[in-house]
Amino acid sequence: MHELIKLAIHSDTEAFLQLMDESSLSMYKVARGILKNDQDIADAVQETILRCYEKIGTLKKPQYFKTWMIRILINECTNILRLRQKEFAPEEMQDCVWEESSFAEAEFKLMLDQMDEKYRVILILYYVEELKIHEIAQILDMNVSTVKTRLARARIHLKQMYFPEQKNTKGTIAGPSEVKGGISNEWSQNITKAEIRSLG
Repeated sequence: MHELIKLAIHSDTEAFLQLMDESSLSMYKVARGILKNDQDIADAVQETILRCYEKIGTLKKPQYFKTWMIRILINECTNILRLRQKEFAPEEMQDCVWEESSFAEAEFKLMLDQMDEKYRVILILYYVEELKIHEIAQILDMNVSTVKTRLARARIHLKQMYFPEQKNTKGTIAGPSEVKGGISNEWSQNITKAEIRSLG
């Protein structure tokens, strides 16, 4: 992909189109974390592709392409959200149907949909797109400590949703090993493994 980025920066249209094709799944996942309407997601991705095409010549370092692209995408999603809020047409904001590879993935996405956008976006960028903390801070235009704080709070919210009213004697949310039974043990194990990853 690095060579494609360099070619695209130097106005190679075919390289740019191939680059966008390879990035389409990442763009969809991030947009889906912010928007819920299929048409809005498609519009955000299309506008992002257009903006990238117009501005890719200004990208100085090819290694920063992904964070640069996602920042443009998030800006486009935010613009659409603002427009929808002004229109205030709830009947048009219907959830799209996901094709899931596993029940655990479906369950995780369902819980993401219930979270506040500021937490949902960070979870997607960190766990789905596997971006570093400093990259997320750059994309969202916030300091590293704020990203770490929101990520920690988002993890707590996820546990609270998955283990409602299941607390240990210290008053903290119980971990998967402390809860007997329950659905989707695969999902809970995935979250536990993810939590021990180093931040930053």
